Amino acid sequence: MASRSYANLFDLASGDFLDFPCTPRALPRVMTVPGIISDLDGYGCNDGDSDVSSSGCRERKIIVANMLPVQAKRDIETAKWVFSWDEDSILLQLKDGFSADSEVIYVGSLKVEIDACEQDAVAQRLLDEFNCVPTFLPHDLQKRFYLGFCKQQLWPLFHYMLPICPDHGDRFDRILWQAYVSANKIFADKVMEVINPDDDFVWVHDYHLMVLPTFLRKRYNRVKLGFFLHSPFPSSEIYRTLPVRDEILRGLLNSDLIGFHTFDYARHFLSCCSRMLGLDYESKRGHIGLDYFGRTIFIKILPVGIHMGRLESVFNLSSTSAKLKEVQEEFKDKKVILGIDDMDIFKGISLKLLAVEHLLQQNPDLQGKVILVQIVNPARGSGKDVQEAKNETYLIAQRINDTYSSNNYQPVILIDRPVPRFEKSAYYAVAECCIVNAVRDGMNLVPYKYIVCRQGTAQLDEALDRKSDSPRTSMLVVSEFIGCSPSLSGAIRVNPWDIDAVADAMYAALTMSVSEKQLRHEKHYRYVSSHDVAYWAHSFMLDLERACKDHYTKRCWGFGLGLGFRVVSLSHGFRKLSIDHIVSAYKRTNRRAIFLDYDGTVVPQSSISKTPSPEVISVLNALCNNPKNIVFIVSGRGRDSLSEWFTSCQMLGLAAEHGYFLRWNKDSEWEASHLSADLDWKKMVEPVMQLYTEATDGSNIEVKESALVWHHQDADPDFGSCQAKELLDHLESVLANEPAAVTRGQHIVEVKPQGISKGLVAEQVLMTMVNGGNPPDFVLCIGDDRSDEDMFESILRTVSCPSLPSAPEIFACTVGRKPSKAKYFLDDASDVVKLLQGLAASSNPKPRHLAHSQVSFESTV
Repeated sequence: MASRSYANLFDLASGDFLDFPCTPRALPRVMTVPGIISDLDGYGCNDGDSDVSSSGCRERKIIVANMLPVQAKRDIETAKWVFSWDEDSILLQLKDGFSADSEVIYVGSLKVEIDACEQDAVAQRLLDEFNCVPTFLPHDLQKRFYLGFCKQQLWPLFHYMLPICPDHGDRFDRILWQAYVSANKIFADKVMEVINPDDDFVWVHDYHLMVLPTFLRKRYNRVKLGFFLHSPFPSSEIYRTLPVRDEILRGLLNSDLIGFHTFDYARHFLSCCSRMLGLDYESKRGHIGLDYFGRTIFIKILPVGIHMGRLESVFNLSSTSAKLKEVQEEFKDKKVILGIDDMDIFKGISLKLLAVEHLLQQNPDLQGKVILVQIVNPARGSGKDVQEAKNETYLIAQRINDTYSSNNYQPVILIDRPVPRFEKSAYYAVAECCIVNAVRDGMNLVPYKYIVCRQGTAQLDEALDRKSDSPRTSMLVVSEFIGCSPSLSGAIRVNPWDIDAVADAMYAALTMSVSEKQLRHEKHYRYVSSHDVAYWAHSFMLDLERACKDHYTKRCWGFGLGLGFRVVSLSHGFRKLSIDHIVSAYKRTNRRAIFLDYDGTVVPQSSISKTPSPEVISVLNALCNNPKNIVFIVSGRGRDSLSEWFTSCQMLGLAAEHGYFLRWNKDSEWEASHLSADLDWKKMVEPVMQLYTEATDGSNIEVKESALVWHHQDADPDFGSCQAKELLDHLESVLANEPAAVTRGQHIVEVKPQGISKGLVAEQVLMTMVNGGNPPDFVLCIGDDRSDEDMFESILRTVSCPSLPSAPEIFACTVGRKPSKAKYFLDDASDVVKLLQGLAASSNPKPRHLAHSQVSFESTV
């Protein structure tokens, strides 16, 4: 079914449809060398070539995110805007992972709304003083984009919440989707104002900008583009419910490198690509790669870290020491469990409180001794769900306090206000255990911060009246559904929905021996301190450079409308085979060999009827009747089918089952290959395949005279692929000493005689011509799949042999723009037929006599 998203996305995104103002006037490009600034306002040129010299450029990174790492406020006295860096922003902190001579440019929105009359001056100031390019989304667009599509649709879906009913989340709204696309277009426009596409690296962050890569790839086919998703990526069963699922996947695939916090998130993304787009992935020397129209999209799995220096600098503040002493005195002789979460339905705060209630019920000895300090950060979104979560949190906390409070003791302390960094650091430092109980979360750096705070510094030691060489301990209880969980192997992992298990985990954390706590803390601290935000940024950028290193070794074509746009990347020598070019060679040659695959080449792969059309029969007869031509259909199909379909083609040669059977013309006999006459192995293979067929719904076995093929095209994509790998290994071990070869193709596992291939057919025909004194001077070979690559390779090898007096004109051509050993391509089967018709029409000689042809061939066989 065709997508309802706009065919011309660029018209939609211009803002006309939504009646939003156009993007503010363009900012000056950031020039790195003297020269002419190119006009980047249009989309007319998409060849990806830059018109700015890259000599003498500093290495530049363009960081694109929803929000700039800049704080803005209006001075009360002067009424002027005052800007400063947001030191807590990960976007600012990641600069530590870049080389000292790197220039970093930020593109994003401000957290405040700037009047239209002030936008030009503010933009110039931010560019001059902070190297920031603001986007200034119109108010209505910003609301629909961020609070609408991002927070009400993408955020819940990516956290496994489906709008089953109107009271449980918002249903998909196409107006909000259009706002999302329009906003992404504005961000892309701003990147284009400052980018030097030959040299700059672009790093896009998070789910707000998942279609932005399409706009950049459309304008610059070879842009060096990375994307990192900071939220979870849901399983395919959840993600497939999104009406614009394909558009977003293709948007991400227009990146060169896509980063995730955990393998689970990456696995879900890869599964979606497989199930919805039919893309396979493989591991290449430790790196996961997706082949997407000749481009390899690499997948990066690395959780983000914290900025050690920024965190430790807070420890040295006098306010931190003072607050620490105050908190230490307040909770003297108490065991503090700390929770720090946003007020969000996915953070599991109410589940955490229920677990604390259960802990106190089951362990009366802890009553009066254990305190949960729950810091509640302001909600990032709004809506009924957030308010309900807040109300539930307060009700449960009140119930626990009413039940277990006593003089000078309150088991649950809710701090529901903005808490400064120094105060949080104080709570981290005194907490004996930290619990993160989210039911679904992206990374969540709270455990990392807790570990560093528990390690402390000299100033914290002094405030705590602790010796510098005293053992450091920390205990973590973390949900198995958060991004940092896999990296914290010493933490107690819990299912947040299991209240009893969470309570037991907290009890274990509080009662564990000091030596065990110390060992776990040391292990965690080594990891957190070595895998900080600088390590994460440096590692991502290294992989992005590696992913882009082949950009200029291939030719690029952009095609597709709207969000269906993608770039085909192929070798420089690879080009479309023009009729005029091949007809010229065809006319000046006299001994021609023509090899044609069947399915997907002369008959469309998608065609329900596999019989050749009258048009195909006509053009094949025209070519075969030319005495200068030898024409062969080389197919994997059985000889009975081919004989029936081409019964009216007297002079057509046929090679069935990849060349195991061969017939020179209609009146000659089928010849079986003598390479492997022993087919007893089929008795061993068929029961094994039958076993996998019974276990894999949607699979079937195709029985050929010389081969057996297991098909899993109609099976579940993941399970079918898994079973195919298992079957391949199984058959290879069973047939280790048999004259059979096991190969895996697209949705198939095939077992055929050793040595049999389409390449052998091409070699046999060409050598027959040579031995008969008619060495070919023109060879055309057209095919569409992996088995045809054997023909391309064999032809190139055969024609280079010394027995040929001169090298023939060779036209190896694949169907479809994809990586191939062929030098040429045609787009589809209709193009193939048109090309053959062009050859047939270029000469109209008298038909050769059948008897003469048969004698000449049979005398040489």
